[in-house]
Amino acid sequence: MRNKIIHYIRAGYPGLYLVSPEEQRVEAELKGIAQEVGFGLNCWSVTAGLIDTEKKSVREVNDPLEALLAIRELPEKSLCVLKDFQMFLAGDPNPVLVRQLKDALQEGKTKSKSLIILGCRLVLPPELERELTVIEFALPDKAALGPVLDGIMESAELSPMAKAERETALDAASGLTTVEAENAFALSVVEAKAIVPAVVAREKAQAVKKNGLLEIVETRESLDSIGGLDVLKTWLLKRRNAFGQKAVDYGLPMPKGLLIVGIPGTGKSLTAKATAKVFGVPLLKLDAGRIFAGLVGQSESNLRSVIQTAEAIAPAVLWIDEIEKGFAGSKSSGSTDGGTSARVFGSFISWMSEKHSPVFIVATANDVSQLPPEMLRKGRFDEMFFVDLPSQAEREAIWTIQIAKYTRDPKDFDTVQLSRASDGLTGSEIENVFIEALYAAFDEEQEPTDLGIAQVLTEFVPLSKLMAEQITGLRNWAKGRARLATSPPAERRLRKMAV
Repeated sequence: MRNKIIHYIRAGYPGLYLVSPEEQRVEAELKGIAQEVGFGLNCWSVTAGLIDTEKKSVREVNDPLEALLAIRELPEKSLCVLKDFQMFLAGDPNPVLVRQLKDALQEGKTKSKSLIILGCRLVLPPELERELTVIEFALPDKAALGPVLDGIMESAELSPMAKAERETALDAASGLTTVEAENAFALSVVEAKAIVPAVVAREKAQAVKKNGLLEIVETRESLDSIGGLDVLKTWLLKRRNAFGQKAVDYGLPMPKGLLIVGIPGTGKSLTAKATAKVFGVPLLKLDAGRIFAGLVGQSESNLRSVIQTAEAIAPAVLWIDEIEKGFAGSKSSGSTDGGTSARVFGSFISWMSEKHSPVFIVATANDVSQLPPEMLRKGRFDEMFFVDLPSQAEREAIWTIQIAKYTRDPKDFDTVQLSRASDGLTGSEIENVFIEALYAAFDEEQEPTDLGIAQVLTEFVPLSKLMAEQITGLRNWAKGRARLATSPPAERRLRKMAV
């Protein structure tokens, strides 16, 4: 990043737009850059005016128009940082301000001056889109977070950490700004008198959750929590070490992700959670619908924020639940939202294909017909799996898992007969049936029995009956298009649905 900015300045670029929430870190980086290229550095804000960082002199020009006029008076070989200037360019900006900025940029080209807008989000009117070069200032990596950790440990007079412990602590802080990491490390020292990765990770989860786009999900689910889906499990296990250095040395390409489609309640979301456990990495959950905001440019900015955070935390699993709801509108975007959805969708799928960071995407979908075809082609995902209604063997495994989950011994129940009686039920429905049996038994001050479960089953209407036509259509779509998550029966055909 530093070298890129230096090259732009030496090439005579008059206008740069740095997008970053870390004002102090970027300003410190720019001071070093200014010294390296032999430029003076001036910083302007609406409250402090124009400050010469070397001479410490201040010109009280708080109005942005006056500030641009003052900048034009600066000597050659000057860098000028305009803090939060994007706020004056949002909405319907003052045309005089836009014209003055364009004039300042034109003059800067001839007099070796560079104007640098520094803001936490990208806001540019069409008149300036071609005048400024936008640079996404990445969140700090472990190399940048290391001095922050060392500073906290030194101030707290803590003993040096072992190399492995230090790496774990820095991994826990990846995805935070330097200020957020410093606060998390300091809180850990206050709470535990040491740097505890769990405390840092907890604070990271809170920080990531602030913008409402991403959420770090703590999951205890593993592949043992899933009944059946043997083909999908085997596929995941073959990739459990694909993010390590050994895989890189072997020449193994980085896995991109998988798309799981199928009937609601059949374990798609559970599989997404278990995937993070298999890989031993954090699980990030993205609500795709929240990316789209009302302000012009905000949706694109939200997507950039999601990508930047995911790549900073990587290696990680990015879980997009019911992806069709978030991107279904991209087809008609031109007539409904001015093309915003289409642009965001295009940027997202481009990132999916071209990303080099170890972010494994697990997307789930109930109605895959709503997804644009560009999302489904090979190269976006490594594989697409179809999850059907569970077979009898899978239902037996699900009954065993659910009974044990609610602290009962599966040996006290006839899981074979229960699996036969629950033909046509999804895994989620089997769990709900057992919960209902627990309520009934609790009301009668008894333990649940096979008979009690059977009584609940006689009154239960499964999704396979309520949505028989839709499920049949989904099955027909999956034939030849998606890989079955479960080994097919001997006759090599999809199971018949119970109706």
